[in-house]
Amino acid sequence: MVPGGVAILDFGSQYNQLIARRIREMGVYCELIPGNAPFSRVLKMRPGALILSGGPSSVYDEDSPHPDPELFETDLPVLGICYGMQLLALHENGRVEGGHDREYGPAELYPEGGAALFKGIGDGLQAWMSHGDRVVEVPEGYRIAAHTDTLPIAAMADTEGQRFGVQFHPEVNHTEFGKQLLENFVFHIAGLSRNWDMKAFRKRIVEMIRHELPVGGKVILGLSGGVDSSVVAALLYEAIPDRFIPIFVDNGLLRKGERESVVKTFRDHFGMPLMVIDGRDDFLRALEGVTDPEKKRKIIGRVFIELFEEASSEIEGVTHLAQGTLYPDVIESVSFRGPSVTIKSHHNVGGLPERMNLKLLEPLRELFKDEVRALGRELGLPELMVARHPFPGPGLAVRILGDVNSGDLKILKEADRIFIDYLLDNDLYNEIWQAFAVLLPVRTVGVMGDQRTYDRVIALRAVTSTDGMTADWYRMAPEHLARISSAIVNRVRGVSRIVYDISSKPPGTIEWE
Repeated sequence: MVPGGVAILDFGSQYNQLIARRIREMGVYCELIPGNAPFSRVLKMRPGALILSGGPSSVYDEDSPHPDPELFETDLPVLGICYGMQLLALHENGRVEGGHDREYGPAELYPEGGAALFKGIGDGLQAWMSHGDRVVEVPEGYRIAAHTDTLPIAAMADTEGQRFGVQFHPEVNHTEFGKQLLENFVFHIAGLSRNWDMKAFRKRIVEMIRHELPVGGKVILGLSGGVDSSVVAALLYEAIPDRFIPIFVDNGLLRKGERESVVKTFRDHFGMPLMVIDGRDDFLRALEGVTDPEKKRKIIGRVFIELFEEASSEIEGVTHLAQGTLYPDVIESVSFRGPSVTIKSHHNVGGLPERMNLKLLEPLRELFKDEVRALGRELGLPELMVARHPFPGPGLAVRILGDVNSGDLKILKEADRIFIDYLLDNDLYNEIWQAFAVLLPVRTVGVMGDQRTYDRVIALRAVTSTDGMTADWYRMAPEHLARISSAIVNRVRGVSRIVYDISSKPPGTIEWE
């Protein structure tokens, strides 16, 4: 928590995380807080400005969320976005009207009267609309600050009271001037400072860890080699090097060379007391004959916990378990909407702190993924580790469609390594959010060396995204696909055909299982 940041009151908009990301990108700290939370909770953050988010409700719905009335007594600068603008108008005795056709999409905006919010923003730029209700009469003390061809009150301003409302979404890329508008509010109106970067966060969080463990007590971490757990490991080793033990469980479901890479980085380079648990046989035995992806996840989670508990029991004086929880996970758990519908269970060590009677330590819970990567660079982690694509907790078990066995694991590891190495060697890796190979449970006829073959099919998946919530398939040039396909078929025994996945999320997911 950094005083003088922005408190974003969450009323359920699908774009709420984007608002937070945009503010963070300016170098200003912000937090998302449920929109109907007591205002005393908002003030605990010691914010320098407030943003009321959008949301799917009508302000007149019986169960629509409304802020604590104390909010409207504050002297803090306030920006209401979409539903947030309608809340401002309603509670300050303006007039909001429903019953209009829903407006969704681009509209040309025309600022009026030189409101500070629109400083440097010209006429006719595109704003992104997503609303049904609209403000039809601004409250006393406000004036109309912008309109569109179809919306007479697209923005309103109480300059003296430093309260503003916009009926569009400045946080989305489709609003051409969105970044400028948010900067106008944060810096020129609220007068906030750029007080948020990973160098400052590193110093603060290291002090927090040392304060949490002033004397005695050890911290353990399930180190996977992924970005999040690697950054947690580097942080903890800097803060309490003599009382931190990372535990790496090799489940045999990792990418080719993963174990060697983790040992080289954390034991050899950093000098950490890394514990390596060889659980390959345990996981394969437990997964034998299992084809259902949810059962795979639960089995992998159970075996991981058993091995992790057994390893940690050999360490005396453990008081804390560290996890790489990120801010999007926190947002999901505190959103006024409640948790979303489970699409698939996630592999983590949930339940372990209570089960092992340990306190939970989550040093990354304030950060978005891009901030975690920046912190990793600040801490000196290798760039390839910091910039690596996401990898599922259950590993390759959910990229083998069907039964998991050692033979299929070998095929998939080889194919995946060829694919990723090609992307790295041809400067394509960093253009892609996530790329991987999937082994399909089908065989197909082929011809190799004048002989008929009946071998396996590999599907290649590459997507672009900003946060993994939505994703589009990566338009890879045909010549690259041809070379990758040729390399895999020629070098991986048992594969005779390659296909490329051109599904987006939604309707699909990024992973196949």
